[in-house]
Amino acid sequence: MDTQQIADSPPPTQPSAAEQKRAARGATRPGDRIFLGLSRGSGILLLVIMAAIAGFLTYRAFLAISEDHGNFLTTFAWNTSATPPVFGIAVLAFGTIVSSIIAMVIAVPIAVAIALFLTHYAPRRLRGPIAYVIDLLAAVPSIVYGLWGALVLVPNMTGLYGWLDDYLGWTGIFSWQGGAPRSMLTVGILLAIMILPIITNVSREVFRQVPQMHEEAALALGATRWEVIRMAVLPFGRSGVISASMLGLGRALGETMAVATVLSPDFLIHTSLLDPGGGTFAQNIASKFSEASEFGRDALIASGLVLFVITLLVNGAARAIIARRKEYSGANA
Repeated sequence: MDTQQIADSPPPTQPSAAEQKRAARGATRPGDRIFLGLSRGSGILLLVIMAAIAGFLTYRAFLAISEDHGNFLTTFAWNTSATPPVFGIAVLAFGTIVSSIIAMVIAVPIAVAIALFLTHYAPRRLRGPIAYVIDLLAAVPSIVYGLWGALVLVPNMTGLYGWLDDYLGWTGIFSWQGGAPRSMLTVGILLAIMILPIITNVSREVFRQVPQMHEEAALALGATRWEVIRMAVLPFGRSGVISASMLGLGRALGETMAVATVLSPDFLIHTSLLDPGGGTFAQNIASKFSEASEFGRDALIASGLVLFVITLLVNGAARAIIARRKEYSGANA
């Protein structure tokens, strides 16, 4: 066949979209089909479970709130056995948010510093033992943390409370009138210790994934080790650190037994973080659920619905932050 015949021959026809789909289905192996079905089913099942939880909480919460003779969002009381019943979540929401913020402010910088130390500063012979201890801390049950907090942490907090009252008591936030240090600050410190291993482990794994070429390029330009971390490691791991922080925050928001063991609950909002008292959603549910009536349990479920919504909002905000900063993380460089 000469050149003229090749030039005059019609171009090959492209298969239609339907034919391409049929060919793709025919080429798919049975194992791929099974895996695709399982993956899709798992995703759908997760959505169904979340919808079922939300529906159950909403229904039971509606039954309780419709009989509440106080404002559910602003009432400073929890008396579901009264006639008429009066209860609200103002103190619980305040305590949950404040204790979680304290825990995050303490835990996140320390966790990131430990992760950076393990990945860029620690000698090789120390990395393994330190990482092993951190893994053990992540496996300790909540009740053990609570017992340690009640027996060890609380008795040894008086010195810190006195120092804060002497030097920062004028702010009102750190004024202390004496008494057992079973306050929001103690709860926040205990929660920080509990979420520290989670944030550290995830951040450490993220920092280990930094491309070696990024660090070598910074070193070739004359950067110091800290400048390498600041210009190459932290920008790359920012999204991962945010994700790790949200995992820790999720545990801090829903922690039950440790908070119930350490805190002296009441239904007052104290201006000072050192005043004993306050409450959280999880602690209130754990302490009142066993002795509550059917209506009282509905009221506790209503407070659980609020915690459920707060958790969803926190996770949504974290995903939005990660999506906004994804192009700056260094992962696409």
